[in-house]
Amino acid sequence: MTLSRRNLLATTAAVAAGTTAAASAGTAQAAPAGHGGRRLRTGFERLADGGYAPLRGQKVGIVTNPTGITRDVRHIVDVMHADDRVNLTAVFGPEHGFRGTAQAGGSEGRYDDPATGLPVYDTYLKSGQPLADVFTASGVDTVVFDIQDVGARFYTYIWTLFDCMEAASLAGKRFVVLDRPNPVTGRAALGPVLHKEFATFVGRQPIAQAHGMTVAELALLFNGEFLPSPVPLETVTMTGWKRSEFFDASGLPWVPPSPNMPTPECALVYSGTCLFEGTNLSEGRGTTRPFELLGAEGIDGGWAAAANDLGLPGVRFREAYFAPTFSKFQGKTVGGVQLHVHDRAAFDPVRTGIALLVTAKRSWDGFAWRSDHWIDKLTGSTQVRTMIDAGADTDEVVAGWEAELAAFRRTRRQYLLYR
Repeated sequence: MTLSRRNLLATTAAVAAGTTAAASAGTAQAAPAGHGGRRLRTGFERLADGGYAPLRGQKVGIVTNPTGITRDVRHIVDVMHADDRVNLTAVFGPEHGFRGTAQAGGSEGRYDDPATGLPVYDTYLKSGQPLADVFTASGVDTVVFDIQDVGARFYTYIWTLFDCMEAASLAGKRFVVLDRPNPVTGRAALGPVLHKEFATFVGRQPIAQAHGMTVAELALLFNGEFLPSPVPLETVTMTGWKRSEFFDASGLPWVPPSPNMPTPECALVYSGTCLFEGTNLSEGRGTTRPFELLGAEGIDGGWAAAANDLGLPGVRFREAYFAPTFSKFQGKTVGGVQLHVHDRAAFDPVRTGIALLVTAKRSWDGFAWRSDHWIDKLTGSTQVRTMIDAGADTDEVVAGWEAELAAFRRTRRQYLLYR
């Protein structure tokens, strides 16, 4: 029987539902109750409780990093390697590496993991046939993905997911995604939608800047909408997660997904304030509050005052001074703002990021975009940059993407797995 892309998506989703429904409720260590007495169980917990049924008889490789942990903070690679019910034969490391030793823009390369002896292959900056060749050389039958995302289009792990799905399709491998919560909720998609001509590793496909999806939902979206040849896909869903919940409701330990994502609070603002990577201001790298602290030499309290005057919902801005230990303005004292989110439910990170760009440009005559127009890669088009340069205010910039965002929201709705 020949399956259309839609039929294939429906089939794989049905297989996933059957897989997760069969998972046993008897965990070795009961998960602590979340809000309302519910217990969230991750995709990995359900996979393990079900005896790794979808992986039976397969040579398995897993794409993961330090966030691939159990509730009692054991790494899932160590757990799987010690379990005779699954044949784990390879690990694939993304940006920052499998064990997380590399900074932004780096990886750990090819090596044998000292703890398990497993070969670790590097996926960073590989895609298409070269990445398919890595999967072929590893000898695996099934590629598993389990990495904690933070909900922003320009966070590279979701594009590692996309690239690995495409490469697995080319290599004739199965693909299984183990789901974890979106730490900033899955309530809504926010912000501009990428234009394909601006596709890079911080945005391969036209999705919203804050996508409001889990990695399993994104995998279904990628397979149904963007992959030229869909991969045989299974998703192992969570139980006990609601779209309206922030990470602290999960009862799960937070492991920084990358060196500059130290806390869930950082993730909350990231989809807006990461836009400052496209400017000559510091985005707070080299401080203990990256993406919550923003500034540059010569900025005074006027910026915080201008931002507070906007009355943005859920957030206040404090005049702040700091000296980054690396990255922009290393070792220099700079002035700027610190974001203080006091109402997470009301806070809109993308609108806030735009408002801060608008007020920074108006408050500080030293403001400049990066010369390579990296801001266009982050926002997904020239629109934000050119509108701000033309004097547009926050509401006008936001209105500029509403039609494209509405279209993405309609597409997104088809792939949501949770209420």
